[in-house]
Amino acid sequence: MKVSLNLWVIVAGITLYFGLVLGVILFLRWRRKTRWPFKLEDKLLRGPGEALKQKIVELDERVSLEFFGGITGGFLVFAIVGESVAKFFSLSPLAATSLAIGGLAVVFGVSGWRIAQAWKERQNCFLGWFGERFVAEWLESSKVEGWRIFHDVPCANNGASFNIDHVAVGVNGVFVIETKTRRKGKARPGREDNKVIFDGLELDWPWGKDAFGLQQAEDNALWLADWIKSEVNELVQVTPLLALPAWWIDDSIAKRSLQKRLCRPVNPKWLPGILGRDQPVLTQKQVDLIATRLEVRCRDVTD
Repeated sequence: MKVSLNLWVIVAGITLYFGLVLGVILFLRWRRKTRWPFKLEDKLLRGPGEALKQKIVELDERVSLEFFGGITGGFLVFAIVGESVAKFFSLSPLAATSLAIGGLAVVFGVSGWRIAQAWKERQNCFLGWFGERFVAEWLESSKVEGWRIFHDVPCANNGASFNIDHVAVGVNGVFVIETKTRRKGKARPGREDNKVIFDGLELDWPWGKDAFGLQQAEDNALWLADWIKSEVNELVQVTPLLALPAWWIDDSIAKRSLQKRLCRPVNPKWLPGILGRDQPVLTQKQVDLIATRLEVRCRDVTD
């Protein structure tokens, strides 16, 4: 297969265009690492789902790069295979064309699969981010009652980093609120597709049982209690909650059960009432001290 000069010109033009786009993207990413124009104390507090929001931005860039790279690479493979490889092996025009189209299909197929995987991950991240924002809005009203609310608190344990979705600090105690946002799917016979049943130990979803998020919330509460002890030398009990946005939670079995775990699932709409239900266990001085240390930890947003 003989590749015309016009095809090489088209390939060169496409390569140049996508190369320029890629160069601009890489330049903008590099600029993020340049000198921060504000003072160190001007960094912003982390918002709901801050880590997920950053992940979404990274995935958007990845999809763009995969798209540009796939098209550029596909046409380059088509041209190179159709001209150089075909000539080297003395292939017939039909064989050369078939090989070139096959190479193009492989590159496009791999690129398409990688884009689909990145887009799927982005959709999951967006769902989680939206759920955390949904929970944050229901926590917002508690601020007028004196609660200090922190989101996406960065943590580390034995070299592994993780985030606590929400922390509420007030005279009624310290609460860790883990958010898990799940899509609704096909329910088993006799089950409603919007209801989850809590038996005190596990969550019974319309499709099956698991302890989705319950153990994580309890582990996060233990970590935060240890961190508070190390930071302010106060032994504080931290209560874990698991927020399930948009799910109807039936905990009637759990209320009658003798076996109950520390964490309980809640609908985000219940949070203002839960936070204001208990008797004061902390002084305002303790609340201010813990909140000050949490604010220092969470004030790290620069872009």
